[in-house]
Amino acid sequence: MSQGYAIELYFDPALENQVLKAWNVLARRQISTQLIEIESRPHITLFSSPFIDPAKLENIVKNFASKQEPLALTFSSIGSLPGDNNVLFLAPTPSLSLLQFHSHLCDVLKKEGIEIGDDYRPDSWIPHCLVAQDVPKSRIAEAFSVLKDLKLPVTGYAMDIGLVEFSPVRELFSFMLADSYHLPISGLRLTNPVEYLRFA
Repeated sequence: MSQGYAIELYFDPALENQVLKAWNVLARRQISTQLIEIESRPHITLFSSPFIDPAKLENIVKNFASKQEPLALTFSSIGSLPGDNNVLFLAPTPSLSLLQFHSHLCDVLKKEGIEIGDDYRPDSWIPHCLVAQDVPKSRIAEAFSVLKDLKLPVTGYAMDIGLVEFSPVRELFSFMLADSYHLPISGLRLTNPVEYLRFA
């Protein structure tokens, strides 16, 4: 299991629960449970590195978050990533605001001497929200069929940004984007997906 750190973008409660609904259905069908087992939270990964100084990043991310407005997000399609771990994801529409948000973060990190890996450079980054990984090859088609029942597109906002250590996932810190509390967001955010499984 991989180890490292990641800067993640988190969603408003209603959008987060839409993603948790997908995790829940896939888990009930025993297609994929790993995201729940590692105690992840629905997110878009903005940056990841096997080695980073969390204390150095905390002020960087805090200052960055204070200058950013919440981002409107629309998950409009389902996709998969090439590789051996059979990953499925929801893909956000790559809006200019989302791409600029990521690019500005990369600029801030580079100014602090933090190297951006190939997968997270602005010209190669693929924004996505994981909904399943390590799906058995024989069940990938079934998983896609299940995810189609989500009735995309689903919309919402990116509300906060944080740093996690993995695996298992442990949130080290997170900060709300500026003025997030002014948005008319409703719904309960269940930070533990297992809680969602109980109440779904």
